[in-house]
Amino acid sequence: MANTERTTCLVVGGGPAGMVLGLLLARAGVEVTVLEKHGDFLRDFRGDTVHASTIRLLDELGLGAEFRKLPQSRLETVAVPVDGGVATLGDVSRLRPPYNYIATVPQWDFLDLLADAAKPEPTFTLRMNTEATGLLRDGERVTGVRYRTADGAEGEIRAELTVACDGRGSLLRQQGGFVPKEYPVPFDVWWFRLPRYEQGGEVSGLSPRIKGNELLLLINRGDYFQVAYFLPKGTDRALRAKGVRWFRETVAAIAPELADRVDSIESMDDVKMLDVRLNRLRRWHSDGLLLIGDAAHAMSPAGGVGINLAVQDAVAAATLLAEPLRRHRVRPVDLAKVRRRRWFPMVVTQGLQRVIHRALIGPALAGELGRFPKAPVLLTQRFPFLRAVPAYIVAIGPRPEHAPDFARRPTSAVAGRS
Repeated sequence: MANTERTTCLVVGGGPAGMVLGLLLARAGVEVTVLEKHGDFLRDFRGDTVHASTIRLLDELGLGAEFRKLPQSRLETVAVPVDGGVATLGDVSRLRPPYNYIATVPQWDFLDLLADAAKPEPTFTLRMNTEATGLLRDGERVTGVRYRTADGAEGEIRAELTVACDGRGSLLRQQGGFVPKEYPVPFDVWWFRLPRYEQGGEVSGLSPRIKGNELLLLINRGDYFQVAYFLPKGTDRALRAKGVRWFRETVAAIAPELADRVDSIESMDDVKMLDVRLNRLRRWHSDGLLLIGDAAHAMSPAGGVGINLAVQDAVAAATLLAEPLRRHRVRPVDLAKVRRRRWFPMVVTQGLQRVIHRALIGPALAGELGRFPKAPVLLTQRFPFLRAVPAYIVAIGPRPEHAPDFARRPTSAVAGRS
């Protein structure tokens, strides 16, 4: 017989959204259990950016000092490819300090920080090596999940509310009968790393490189570059078959300054493919079940905003649902409020990503970069103060969330904060 446990709120997925939600609800006194299928957070994540609005949230939670001790680098500029080179479109350093940068932090360190902050809370439980395998129901109402541990043991956890934070391939979304609306995306992304040397002229922010119909994006990660190579959707297998020597030569041709280090790509196994998706659900809940983050709206890597949007979803969910959970009376109408609160920023962000796909990435891969609208580039070059506008959209985003009062703690690392 399967072991049956109970909790008030069950969060499936120990990524940024799940860990932030678990921490905030625990600080509200809600009994919350987070399930994470892996044994630790020490994995190679593709998205390691912590945006300015999330840094502000960490300060509000009293975690700013510990966050700033983590190994990290800063992204302060956003550039776009133009005929003949690149142009700075956004300058995050123009925003009001101390929230005038985007941090690139190993995601395992970020998640460990959240877990360490949550573990002292008496109502918080983190279950590692525990994978949700299916939904439990009482009629139409979701009442929890079945799970399996790494050693093969199976059990059930029943909950008043189950929150799916299990990513864009969400099992709970599938089993809940939710079907997202998909938007066409013209590209996939290969991610890989190259060493970074302390030399004059090396990119210090986020910068594209383009040659013909080949496009790279360089992200400064301190002692290495995280590099994105954009390829037409569905061509992974054919291009991968050309082999590592071809790929090294391709990278060196697009970005000659990297030619002295492409041999660090030892094989195509070092190149990881991201099947880029852009989709969203019209409805984020059913009775007893809520979906947030990528489970509700998969984001393109354009702008690197996926983690930020997921964290903002979690803050909104905690703010709106803490009191109903404390009363042990969470109704579908309460769950619907989360979607209503987060719909506008999600739609705006995805809309901007679709514009970037159509106006920039698609033309670049077709060798037609001249189609990119020149007005924004010309304006930001002539009037540099305008670079704060795209910087704000990326680093802060529409409708940023603040920590609810019940979750706030004092912090000593908010120098310069007004």
